[in-house]
Amino acid sequence: MTGRPRRQHAHQVLFVVLLAALATAALRQLADIGRAPHALGLAVTLAYLGWVLAEARITFRDAPADAPPDPTLPAYATARTATAVAGVLAGTPWTAWSWWLALPVLLFAGGVAFRLWAIRSLGRFYSHRVLAHEGQHVVTDGPYRVVRHPAYTGMLAAHAGFVAYFLNPWSLAAYALLVAAIVWRIGREERMLTGLPGYRSYALHTARLVPKVW
Repeated sequence: MTGRPRRQHAHQVLFVVLLAALATAALRQLADIGRAPHALGLAVTLAYLGWVLAEARITFRDAPADAPPDPTLPAYATARTATAVAGVLAGTPWTAWSWWLALPVLLFAGGVAFRLWAIRSLGRFYSHRVLAHEGQHVVTDGPYRVVRHPAYTGMLAAHAGFVAYFLNPWSLAAYALLVAAIVWRIGREERMLTGLPGYRSYALHTARLVPKVW
């Protein structure tokens, strides 16, 4: 296997690592199910596991043979995996139930839902790689009415909630890397999408990630 295919398939290896970490954490949380924060943590972990499986078909979809390499993909996949693994394996620092623990859980759930909505709206044009598909056009319905990159908005929101619940310095550091990786990917995507008819006009009136912010 050459260097390029190895790099381009690294995210699939990280997918397996992430599944293993989530399964391990879920088993550990199950042993502490009698304590409320751990019961909620188990629910969040299983929800994350379901989210990963929901995107599995996209993760393992092969890129077209003539697709250029995506240098952002390994960094993006590594940062996403590190953020989740650092959270679930360190465990929640909370020792008692408090109503505000529901807030990061709701943020996580809302972020996942928003991302999956974006993926469904983009349809066959969606990919974990930065590439243009044959016949691709500008999509402006669904969550794309609100922001230009709603899948990334959902990714960041979901992990913000996840990190807030499984709070520790390692997950915070990994989340910062995830933000940096997404900003890098957006820059490359913007340069690619500018070539699509109507994208420049769409970009002038629609924020990238957060309306009225950026």
